[in-house]
Amino acid sequence: MRILVVEDEERLAEALSQLLRKQNYSVDVVHNGSNGLDYALSGIYDLLLLDIMMPELDGISVLKKLRSKGVSTPVILLTAKSDVEDKVRGLDYGADDYVAKPFSTEELLARIRAALRRKEEVIPEDGLKFGDIELNTAQLKLTVQGKELKLNLKESELLELLLSRKQAITSKEQIIEKLWGYDSEAEYNNAEVYISFLRKKLVFLQSAVRINTIRGLGYILEVNE
Repeated sequence: MRILVVEDEERLAEALSQLLRKQNYSVDVVHNGSNGLDYALSGIYDLLLLDIMMPELDGISVLKKLRSKGVSTPVILLTAKSDVEDKVRGLDYGADDYVAKPFSTEELLARIRAALRRKEEVIPEDGLKFGDIELNTAQLKLTVQGKELKLNLKESELLELLLSRKQAITSKEQIIEKLWGYDSEAEYNNAEVYISFLRKKLVFLQSAVRINTIRGLGYILEVNE
């Protein structure tokens, strides 16, 4: 799961980043609303932590623009404790939840887990299934006809991306953005390495599903007859 933290207090943003990474989330951090909007529009994030009071573009404006463009990524607002009006406005404009500063780490993590669960509930029942494979993102587990294999975090994120697109081609650019972030310096061979890892695990589990290369375009999941 990849989370975007949009917070102008750099010490708080760094603390949030470290906290989330310890929980096995992939994290990107930006310090103003304009950059936050640009990053969020990429569509690669599973959740946004969005501060309301920020320079250039405040959090409510970012939220309004995202929702007006059809971006449904869950958003948890970070608010000052007394700003009841901002909390109400945020919820009215499509925020999924809010946490008042100062907050406990346990509460924040619980609210993040709840928001991500709600997101997963709207995924179709077969959303993480294809052919004979099934992916459990919470446990990083790949299952093929009763046989299970543990994946590492990036392998799970890559397979989730491919499954979410089903029989659409996924480019190396899309893989790099999802696994390493919007502003990453990762190169194409990073994507190729993890595609290779997944291919070997599918073969090991004797799956009929293959990750096929479409020359010059990217990768696609297909079922071998």
